Amino acid sequence: MNNKIIGALFLSIAASIWGAMYVVVKVVVDIVPPFELVWIRYVIAVVVLVIIGVCMKQSWKIAKRDWVIIFLVGLIGNTISIVTQEIGTMLSTAQMGAIITSTTPAFMVIFARFILKEKITLKKCFSIVLATVGVFIIVGNGKIDGTQQLGGFYLLIAALTWALMSVIIKKVPTHYSQLVFTTYSSLIAVILLTPFVLPKLNDLDLSSILQPTISGGLLYLGVISTAGGFLLWNKGLQLMNASSGGLFFFFQPIVGTFLGWLLLGETIGISFWIGTILIFSGVFIVIKDE
Repeated sequence: MNNKIIGALFLSIAASIWGAMYVVVKVVVDIVPPFELVWIRYVIAVVVLVIIGVCMKQSWKIAKRDWVIIFLVGLIGNTISIVTQEIGTMLSTAQMGAIITSTTPAFMVIFARFILKEKITLKKCFSIVLATVGVFIIVGNGKIDGTQQLGGFYLLIAALTWALMSVIIKKVPTHYSQLVFTTYSSLIAVILLTPFVLPKLNDLDLSSILQPTISGGLLYLGVISTAGGFLLWNKGLQLMNASSGGLFFFFQPIVGTFLGWLLLGETIGISFWIGTILIFSGVFIVIKDE
C-alpha cells in the first residue's frame, strides 16, 4: 500500500480518537484537575508503551544529538499543548475545544516554512487569516461568557504548540521506532509534570476516580488517546509532509462536535458555525495549495 495512503489512514484515526477525547476530558476533568489528569494519562501511556516495546524487543537506544528533539517534543507537544488543551476544554466546551484546535494545520504552515523551509504562498497566508478570524468569531462572541473566552485562549495556545510539535517531529530520524520515540517523549512529560502534581495527588477523591465512567475515561485517555493516538499521529506525519498532514485535523472537530451534541447535550449558535466554516475554509486552502 502507498505510504501516503497509510499515513492518511493513521492521521485520520488519530484525529478521530482525539475528537472523542474532548468529550471524555469534559467529563473526567470535573473530578481530576487538568495537571493531574495529564500526568495520569501519560503514566498510563508510558506503562502501556513500555510493555509493548519490551514484548516487541524494541531497541531503546537514542543518539545523544537526537535527545534535544525528543525533549522539545515532550515539552512543547506532550506537556504545554496537552495541559492547555485540558484547561481550555474544562473552561469551555468539548465542541469549542475540537474546533479551535483544528486551526493547527494553518499554524503548521508557518512553522514548516521557518523550520523545514517548506514553501509558503499567498493562498497559505490567506488561509491563516481565515482560520484566525474564525477563532476570534468563536472566542469573541458576546454570548460566550468570560470563562469560555479564557478557555478559548488556552485552546489557541494548545493549537499553536501542537502545530510546532508536529513540525519538529519531521526532524526525527526515520530509523527510530515511533513506539520508542513516543515512549520517551511521553516520559519527559511525566518528569516535567511530576513536581507540580505530586503535592496534589492526596487531594484527589479516589472513590470518585474509581467510578466506571471516570476510570474508563482515564484508560481511554491513557491507552487509546495518548499511547495509540500519538503513535498513529507521529508515524503518519513521517509518511506525509507537515502541511498536508494537517488536513486530517478535519476529523477531530467533526467527531468532537458530534459527540459533544450527542452525549453532553451541548448547543451551538450561528456564530459558532460561521467561525467553523471560516476555519475549515482556511485549512482546506492550505491543503489544496500543497
